[in-house]
Amino acid sequence: MQFLTEADKIKSIFRRNRILNGARLENDAEHSWQLALMAVVLSEHADPQVNLLHVVKMLLIHDLVEIDAGDTFAFDPDALKTQRQREELAAAQVFSLLPADMATEMLALWEEFEAQETPEAKFAGAMDHLGGGVVPNCRHDGGCWREAGVSAERVKARNRAIANSSPVLWDYAEGLIDDAEAGGFI
Repeated sequence: MQFLTEADKIKSIFRRNRILNGARLENDAEHSWQLALMAVVLSEHADPQVNLLHVVKMLLIHDLVEIDAGDTFAFDPDALKTQRQREELAAAQVFSLLPADMATEMLALWEEFEAQETPEAKFAGAMDHLGGGVVPNCRHDGGCWREAGVSAERVKARNRAIANSSPVLWDYAEGLIDDAEAGGFI
C-alpha cells in the first residue's frame, strides 16, 4: 500500500503537452494510461511476437520515476544532461517501496524500457513517442514543440524510433509531422 500511495503522486506530475481537447496540461497518470490503451488498440502494428501484457506493464510504470525526478522535456538540453541520474535515483526510491521480488521486476521493466533494445521496449517506446509527443503536439498546432522553437527535422530525428518497432506507425507519425510543418506549426 505504501508503494500505491506513492504511485498516486504521478497524478500531480504535469507534462508540457495538453490533453487532446486542449483544456489543460496532461498529467503523467493520464499519459501512462493513454499509452497502455494505445498499445492494446495498435498492437496489430507490433511484431507478432511482442508480449502485449509485458508492454502494458512497461507503459504503466515507465514514468513513475518522474514522481521524484520530474518530467524532462525531450528538447531541453540542460535537463537532458541530468535526466538519467535523476531518474535512476528516483527508480531506486520508488521501487524500494515494494516487496523485493516485485521491486526487482518493476526495476527490470523500467530499465528495459529505458534501454529500448527488446521488441517489447521498442513498441512501448513507439507508443511513448507517438502518444506522448507526435499526436498531442500535431493536434495542437505544434504545441510545446512550437513554443520551444523545435524544427520538424529535430522532431523527426527524435521520433524516428517509432520506425524501429512499426513502419506503419512511423509513416502515420511522419505524415502528421509533415502536415504540421506544411501548416507552419513547426
